[in-house]
Amino acid sequence: MGELTDLTVAEIRDGFRAGDFSAREVAEGFNANVAAAKALNAFIVETPEKALAAADAADKARAAGEPLGALSGVPIGMKDLFCTEGTQTTAASHMLEGFVPTYESTVSGKLWSAGAGMLGKLNLDQFAMGSSNETSYFGNVISPWRRNDGGNAALAPGGSSGGSSSAISARLCPAATGTDTGGSIRQPAAFTGISGIKPTYGRCSRWGIVAFASSLDQAGPMARTVRDNAILLEVMSGFDPRDSTSLDLPVPQWEANLSSDLKGKTVGIPKEYRPDGLNAEISAMWDRGIEWLKDAGAQVVEVSLPHTKYALPTYYIIAPAEASSNLARYDGVRYGQRDLPDGAGLQDMYAATRAAGFGPEVKRRIMIGTYVLSAGFYDAYYTQAQKVRALIARDFELAFEKCDLLLTPTAPSAAFALGEKQADPLAMYLNDVFTVPASLAGLPAMAVPGGLDSAGLPIGLQVIGKALDEQTVLNASLAIEERAGFTARPDKWW
Repeated sequence: MGELTDLTVAEIRDGFRAGDFSAREVAEGFNANVAAAKALNAFIVETPEKALAAADAADKARAAGEPLGALSGVPIGMKDLFCTEGTQTTAASHMLEGFVPTYESTVSGKLWSAGAGMLGKLNLDQFAMGSSNETSYFGNVISPWRRNDGGNAALAPGGSSGGSSSAISARLCPAATGTDTGGSIRQPAAFTGISGIKPTYGRCSRWGIVAFASSLDQAGPMARTVRDNAILLEVMSGFDPRDSTSLDLPVPQWEANLSSDLKGKTVGIPKEYRPDGLNAEISAMWDRGIEWLKDAGAQVVEVSLPHTKYALPTYYIIAPAEASSNLARYDGVRYGQRDLPDGAGLQDMYAATRAAGFGPEVKRRIMIGTYVLSAGFYDAYYTQAQKVRALIARDFELAFEKCDLLLTPTAPSAAFALGEKQADPLAMYLNDVFTVPASLAGLPAMAVPGGLDSAGLPIGLQVIGKALDEQTVLNASLAIEERAGFTARPDKWW
């Protein structure tokens, strides 16, 4: 069964349709891998029975000659931020522990309708707030990768979609959903040697996804190949009248139109993304990426995004402000955790519930957000941040007058050890320095692995495209994937 779990989504889909193996064989193989990988702590809830039920339905449909869904026979992991009917959804927080939704998120519903089966709910940073998967109430996710220098330190799988990245890299699932608010698909993908795309804001419905920052949150796929991401994104995207920010546009055929020929395309290299002190190996990988895109037929020009230096502070005003508003609903009254001390009044219950239900990072961001929204500081912080956000978006518009896409690093370093940055929130926030600008502008952006650093850890490149131009992003990422020839995988220790 080992080799079936090495297959990509496209290979599982096509092999199943050709009758090379049954969907049940695939599901059983991945279920076995999930059950044997407790040491990674990638899953909060395992649902082997759901994976098998979807597989049996696919096998039955194939045997009867009935039409198959786009993902029939393919089991996947679901980030535990997506509400799944009848299966616990926690956002990795004690606040929602035991919450079993009576409804299905739009994105997960689309995936199940396309025939996909659910292997389980994947761990993440609590309420998607974090860059290392160390803020989960259910414990740290551990990367399957290890440094090759003899050190045995447990490494961060990135965040917030660390359960997704760890599970895909360790072959616990061929693909998974992620969400990206400031880099939570792209940075974990880079840390674990997989691919992931954050589509244009509004491509995927946010309905039924536990909210962090509503003007930034966007669902997207994570998988081992660019083609697999295109397959999943086609299924996940589309208009949803229940989400007022959902784009009422037809979903392009991204997989059918994949092409690594970039003749006639111009790639912009933002000079602000190469600050003094940029990690030498990251810089060298970026240079290799530039050469790969030239080899694919693209022209390369330098561009300027002058407000980049303000992106991180802007993000860490806007995102916590929206989080403060979104998380106000968790008060112990309607659903989730309730902590009611003896003789407590309503205010005491609110305070006790939120003190017990939220972790330190969530509390930190709620306090930052509440502060910047307060009457005395609203104009000084929140209003200013919104103005700078508009300037950052304008920078991209001007840059795209000279080029079709941008190439940058995904993260400023390879994966770091768990605990290494936990004491300094600012050092942790700097992990998002290359991913946050595209989020603030609502642009599609993709992480794709480029190679290994001297410690044997994956490092990745980021492709940023124009709004609604996921096709060019996928095509450029495919060009990098073909030339990088990245086939490294972690040595099994778990």
